[in-house]
Amino acid sequence: MGQIALKKTLSFIILLCGIIWICHADNRVYLLHSDVLYYDDSRNREAQFLVGHVQFRHDNVLMFCDSALFYEKSNSFDAYGHVRLIQGDTLNLTGDVLHYNGLEKLARMRHNVVLTHRTTKVYTDSMDYDRLYNIGYFFEGGHLVDANNDLTSDWGEYRPDTREAVFNYNVRMVTPPPPRKAETTLLTDTLHYDTRTGIGHATGPSTIDNGSCHIYTVSAFMNSKDHDLILHDRSELNNNGKKLIGDKVIWNSRDSIGEAFGNVLYTDVLNKNRMTGQYCYYDDKTGYSMGTDSAQIIDYSQGRDTMYLHGDTVKLFTINIKTDSVYRTMHAYHKVRMFREDIQGVCDSLVYNKKTSQVTMYRDPVVWSKNQQILGEEIIAFMNDSTIDSIQVLRQTLMCERLDSMHYNQISGHELHSYFDKGKIKSTHTIGNVIVKYYPLDSDSLMIGLNHCESTEMKMFMGSDQKIRRIWMPAATGTLYPIFKIPPKQRFLDNFNWFDYMRPKDAADIFNWRGKTRGTELKESKRRRAPLQNLQTIKKGKDNGTVQDKGTQEVP
Repeated sequence: MGQIALKKTLSFIILLCGIIWICHADNRVYLLHSDVLYYDDSRNREAQFLVGHVQFRHDNVLMFCDSALFYEKSNSFDAYGHVRLIQGDTLNLTGDVLHYNGLEKLARMRHNVVLTHRTTKVYTDSMDYDRLYNIGYFFEGGHLVDANNDLTSDWGEYRPDTREAVFNYNVRMVTPPPPRKAETTLLTDTLHYDTRTGIGHATGPSTIDNGSCHIYTVSAFMNSKDHDLILHDRSELNNNGKKLIGDKVIWNSRDSIGEAFGNVLYTDVLNKNRMTGQYCYYDDKTGYSMGTDSAQIIDYSQGRDTMYLHGDTVKLFTINIKTDSVYRTMHAYHKVRMFREDIQGVCDSLVYNKKTSQVTMYRDPVVWSKNQQILGEEIIAFMNDSTIDSIQVLRQTLMCERLDSMHYNQISGHELHSYFDKGKIKSTHTIGNVIVKYYPLDSDSLMIGLNHCESTEMKMFMGSDQKIRRIWMPAATGTLYPIFKIPPKQRFLDNFNWFDYMRPKDAADIFNWRGKTRGTELKESKRRRAPLQNLQTIKKGKDNGTVQDKGTQEVP
């Protein structure tokens, strides 16, 4: 039994030694060809001197050179002149000098080094190519070129199996590569690049220049094929006086379109306004931008008189962008609220035309200025810079002035036109079904009573102290009630309501929507037009000897 066990043990040892020898034999560097082979003990006892068309093989790699020193015992060689390493049918590494270690599977190529893998080329002066981990890296400067980009850095590595590269220190990425004109240039310290997708990921402080667009970021994905830049961590995009910042920003350099998500800040330095919100869309070619999700417009063109405006959606349009008559319009909807120290407003939707300096408010608009309130179906304000020049209120107009908690001056009519001078009302012109309730004052500023007037038209002129100086009406009926004998039903107009609970209190309050209480909303008045004849009514009229009148028609 002991002899049998000994024989089995010896057989196993012999088999193991054979496997080791075979593995070692397969890992040997083979000399395939050389025009001349000789030994020179005086120069190097360990080396074989090879001259002319030298060729080696190691695993699936072929290596060529003009001359070499072959160290057969250490399974390595030094190659000189037109050195070329070929791995498979996709990788080619060339240079002037190569030291190859077959045991470590490490190739150290020096001087005029070019690594070619499919459509990717890496140029450097020194490269170590580790075949064990299938990675080539340079450390004395180099650059990578493919169909999409040209990248340079002080240190870099390339992996042929994954076709991914990593670059560090003074990294510069140019899209597209020469000789084409550069469109985008990225400067960073660390870049991960995938040659298959053309996507580069820059980490750390980085700058990107794309024409007039300049970007600062600490984390960016750059897709050179789709011309998309995906920026993270509060990246900043500057373009022709416009700045876009967000938690995430997407910029398409080909179409000049940007999108920002999360805590967005869009600033127009030239027009001195900015947009904030959770989402913003920006098209530089058309001059269009849109903000939503807590969208806010901040206009700081007049210093202290900063205006804050909020709506569910805010859009900015640039008209005639490529002409000398360029101008912008702003559309805000729905639940619009605005605040400025001297004026506040609420409406469903708003349009601002910068060319005409006209602000139009739609659907239940209400405007406040100090102790005054104006409302109607539609309010149009004409601005002089940031100062109101005039206001037009159309249909179901009501203008109120709060004197105290019990007394209000009130004017209602079909239309109301107010004119301002340096932000103060100087005159008001009311047209159509005019009803006025106001409290005249004596010389000591004490209320005399309540004056109730009705007319077809009224003009009211104010003094510098904003008190009524003169009232004009073509013909009027009215009554003056003494202050202590005012009937309770005469104190207020039928459509009177003081909507102070809706009024924005400060810049932060514009985000808190408070609509009119039920029953106080304006019911849109229907505009009517004269009946129009058509062929059918004319034909019926001729048949009956008369022309039929179908009555008035509502304007849709």
